[in-house]
Amino acid sequence: MTTRTLFIGMDGCTFTILDDLCVEKDGQPAVMPFLGGLMARGTRSKLRSTPNPLTPPAWVSLMTGRSPGNHGLLDFIRAEEKNGDVFFTLYDSRDNRAETIWSIASRQDRRVAVLNLPFTAPPPKDLNGFMVPGFIPWRHLRRNTVPANFYDRLKQDLPGFDPKELAWDFEQEKQAVNDLTDEDRENWVRYHLPREKQWFEIAKFLLKEEAPELMAVMFDGVDKLQHQAWLFLDPALQHDGVSDYHKRMRKLCLDYFRQLDGFIEELVTMAGPDVQVFMASDHGFTATTEVVRINAWLFEKGYLHWKEVLDPDSEAAKRREESMFANLDWTKTTAYCRTPSSNGINIRVARNPGETGIKPEDYEAFREQLILDIKALKDPVTGESIVSEIHLREEVFAGPAMMDAPDLLLVLRDFGFVSIKNKLPIVEPREEPAGTHHPDGIFIACGPGIRKGVQIERRHICDVGATLLYSQGLEVPGDFEGKVANDMFIKPWLNQNPIRIGEATRGVSKDANAEGMADDEKDKLMAQLQMLGYME
Repeated sequence: MTTRTLFIGMDGCTFTILDDLCVEKDGQPAVMPFLGGLMARGTRSKLRSTPNPLTPPAWVSLMTGRSPGNHGLLDFIRAEEKNGDVFFTLYDSRDNRAETIWSIASRQDRRVAVLNLPFTAPPPKDLNGFMVPGFIPWRHLRRNTVPANFYDRLKQDLPGFDPKELAWDFEQEKQAVNDLTDEDRENWVRYHLPREKQWFEIAKFLLKEEAPELMAVMFDGVDKLQHQAWLFLDPALQHDGVSDYHKRMRKLCLDYFRQLDGFIEELVTMAGPDVQVFMASDHGFTATTEVVRINAWLFEKGYLHWKEVLDPDSEAAKRREESMFANLDWTKTTAYCRTPSSNGINIRVARNPGETGIKPEDYEAFREQLILDIKALKDPVTGESIVSEIHLREEVFAGPAMMDAPDLLLVLRDFGFVSIKNKLPIVEPREEPAGTHHPDGIFIACGPGIRKGVQIERRHICDVGATLLYSQGLEVPGDFEGKVANDMFIKPWLNQNPIRIGEATRGVSKDANAEGMADDEKDKLMAQLQMLGYME
């Protein structure tokens, strides 16, 4: 048994950064020479993310070949209104309504290894191979690792295995606040160097000891560095005269990518010359230069209402400035944004007696007026629209999970996340550019049967899952929305290995006894999302 497909995920990776790091500059060697060579002898394309280019919907779309309206993971958290309040709970794999490629390959006798992919915990019951999930605290790794003895095997046989360093360490990640000191930001970058090495060592261990036919590992430090260190990475922001601190931070960031290039080289080399290598990201990255406070704007337009506070200097009034929904007047609020990461507006519809909101028969007219008001939000200097795109949920989230999606999805002109804080001004320039998600990520392929040295038209993130199944010689399920990226392959390979479309995916196998996170761990994870800017 040999590995025939190696998938390397890089959360938030963008060609904006990669193309700069893969070439010699100013007489200095490339930071990522191996990846540069791999792209030169393979195929690449931009990869369009989900309508809201965010970790949960995007990675799950990659793993299922289905859009968010069909698989159901729309955000980091799921929200529900009850009795005049909003309650949040974290999404996990049990909320995924679609079968993953890991399960599809497993039931067709392919051994798989899946490392650090988010929303894979609790793991599927029918997995044939190995899984160590990502996006969970280290205390939950043992019971969510497959097979059951693999965690102890790693502790015994893998030198340096440290679950506290491997998984999300919330005490360490508390450094990822919006306003970091110079020292905190430097420590934040340093923290991810050994953490990524842990995932690399497990991947190397599995390639050597088990050689699964489909091997997948995801490195998420790319995203986390770019959120806090975009200023030091974006080629457009590098110039003469920067501070010594800027130079030191850029060097530290380049050390991370240099290490990542070494990991990629060793994994590809270990997998062997006969392996097909694929790399992808869930979304890209760009610079956001302004803050748009959407709930403050909704208040200004009369859609959202805050509870009145008699004493504006009281502690209650001060807390309101930093709160999410504790001070919303639900009897009057008709539209609001739940989380920055949703980049959407929820319209409150009174569908049952006693509920507050607009009448169902007024929904279309209300939504149309809301859209017109959003379009009127313009830059007073240039006249440019602050919100560049407005999407109806039935257009971008069609499927059984559509009613869980925001009624309107907003795309800001700089692709930033909205703010939901009750602060003014509505639109405010940032003191310095910050990293934010861009809808175009990366898709790279190299190996036997792959075209060499070409760049193809942009593909969709749902195509990755279909392409990985094709690489395994498997049929693509008939209900997949993603298509095999056939333009990555040479014609003789496609002729010898024709694309086959099979039956629809099967129902998701869920373990009724699987344990979720404890409430205190959920609180910590929500705090982490808040620190990364996905919640406020």
